[in-house]
Amino acid sequence: MDDTDNLESRGTGRLARAVAKALDSRFPVRGVSRHQLLVDPRVPYTSHNSSAALHLDAPALRDGDLIALADEVGALMLADFQAGSDPGLCVTQRVTPAMTEFALRAKRDLVTQAEARAIAADAGCILRGLGGTQDGVIGALAAVALAAGGEDGRFLLVGRSREAAGLMDVPAILACGIAEVRRLDTGERLEAGVIDANAKLRPALRGGRAVLYVAHPEGDETRWVSVKLD
Repeated sequence: MDDTDNLESRGTGRLARAVAKALDSRFPVRGVSRHQLLVDPRVPYTSHNSSAALHLDAPALRDGDLIALADEVGALMLADFQAGSDPGLCVTQRVTPAMTEFALRAKRDLVTQAEARAIAADAGCILRGLGGTQDGVIGALAAVALAAGGEDGRFLLVGRSREAAGLMDVPAILACGIAEVRRLDTGERLEAGVIDANAKLRPALRGGRAVLYVAHPEGDETRWVSVKLD
């Protein structure tokens, strides 16, 4: 989804987490990921031009059930519609190469709403504009393709990651639902050590898994801190 919102309102990420909470009893949510798109003066956005994807753990749905899910999520988004926003929603169970190529271009070049709609139609995925100019369909389509690729963005929510606080050892961090902890500088996988979780943990989506990259704060090699990656 891509809400676009406005400068005063809550962002797409917070909306995505609220929708995830509403769906979780029927469609367990594996995570909510954030995906950075092109930052350029020619692109209308509020702060960062990012979109979000909900990773639902669900069996294959029939077309009617998929439409019902899109209706439900769309209603939740419209219930929190922000004046001046141009929200878009994409719901799909499969991602085509054309969708992936579009998503990668959306990170580095200008792409259009017409392109997004044509690609979604060819792929048979649900793509809806929910208000304003409906340009949010661009970010929505890009988000699902980037999330499906498993090598882009970072998690805003995975497992109990948002409950982490204080100084925690690596096993405790993994118990929150994070798959791996790795050093940013070497990529080495950490099995032990102390991580300062007072700052929010934002594990990256890499290899289809939630990977927390960490680094030592300057002048302190006794603990690790989370590093945010786009």
